[in-house]
Amino acid sequence: MADDDEEIILADLDDEELVLQMQDDLYDGMKEEIEEGTRILLERGWAPYKVLTEALVSGMKVVGDDFRDGILFVPEVLLAAGAMKGGMAILKPLLAETGAPTIGRIVIGTVKGDIHDIGQNLVTMMMEGAGFEVKNIGINNPVEAYIEALEEFDADFLGMSALLTTTMPYMKVVIDTLVAEGKRDKYIVLVGGAPLNEEFGRAIGADAYCRDAAVAVETAKEFMHRKHNRMAAG
Repeated sequence: MADDDEEIILADLDDEELVLQMQDDLYDGMKEEIEEGTRILLERGWAPYKVLTEALVSGMKVVGDDFRDGILFVPEVLLAAGAMKGGMAILKPLLAETGAPTIGRIVIGTVKGDIHDIGQNLVTMMMEGAGFEVKNIGINNPVEAYIEALEEFDADFLGMSALLTTTMPYMKVVIDTLVAEGKRDKYIVLVGGAPLNEEFGRAIGADAYCRDAAVAVETAKEFMHRKHNRMAAG
């Protein structure tokens, strides 16, 4: 980030310089600068999807990598995600108009009996930052809320979060209900939260346990890549 006496005028930068500056600004959580940069690129004729992928998603990837590696921590990532959200608010209606592709669609929410949402909000922001469409259904969700959201949103993924050991078993209730209703194979189920581990994820029948938001994004991308490869092969 530049000192005040070296203030950078975004409009004076060429496209390549502006994209690099936006990636730096995103890393620093500078929402107003991200919004300004997004508008400038659009005014210069950039397609909304190009702005999303080259300026915003690529910037959030660095944030995600550094979060995974312990260089950044939750407060910094939340700031970066908030800045990303500013750019996304401008791009979303334009992306809808152009029918821009999405990587995948995920429903995420905290399970019944659990009212903690910081972790799943972070996953939501990181997923959106990576190009996924996310429907966050909030906290304290019974199985019916998950299933209704999955069907309405035509989701690829179900993401469930829990912070209490007492609410963890409810994840299995949701998965078992999907199995009983013949819907389990339609969705990739990702679970996360402080008290969980890989062994628990396997035991309840989830497709993957994700220890943090960065891993959740990487895991979801990997599953979608496999899905597309299977479709191409078929």
